[in-house]
Amino acid sequence: MSRETLDLWFDVACPWAWMTSRWALEVAKVRDVDVKFHVMSLNILNRDKELDPDYRELIDRTLSPMRVVTAAIEKHGEEIAEPLYTAIGTRIHPGGERDFDKATALALEELGLPAELTEFGARDDFDQVLQASHDEGLSLVGADVGTPICRVAGTAFFGPVVTPAPKGEDAGRLFDGVVAVASTPGFFELKRTRDKGPIFD
Repeated sequence: MSRETLDLWFDVACPWAWMTSRWALEVAKVRDVDVKFHVMSLNILNRDKELDPDYRELIDRTLSPMRVVTAAIEKHGEEIAEPLYTAIGTRIHPGGERDFDKATALALEELGLPAELTEFGARDDFDQVLQASHDEGLSLVGADVGTPICRVAGTAFFGPVVTPAPKGEDAGRLFDGVVAVASTPGFFELKRTRDKGPIFD
């Protein structure tokens, strides 16, 4: 049996994408699954929307780290996406670092990547690459969702949104369920109102 690929589109600032990514990496430990990470951007997604000023300020700060991640992928290969996302996200989410540029710089240092990559945070050199990856993710699910976007078994969807991220066989069982619904022709949505925030453990 061939290995399944779980594609995941992320923005480093999104706590729900972080939770989904941690689940995905657990799945890779217990199922024959390769997880492939793709960039998208909350800044691009919300660029033309009316937002609460505080959220707008947050969204404006998300572009810089995603530009750096995109530049790193372009210069060092797509295999750098997961460890760089993990290094940045660990600082932002469980670590509570609100300075995204600081989190990004420290993550580059941790991974032995050139510090000069931080310069791309203020440049648009790879904006077209980021936009293209972002657009690819949205083209699979429609424009009324955000991050995380996952694709498996030929179907893409927003989510799964889960907290805390299941571990071990619990992660595998959730994946089995996701594959089951993704493989069902005409299946679109399961949803309920969230009653808790992301639990970083």
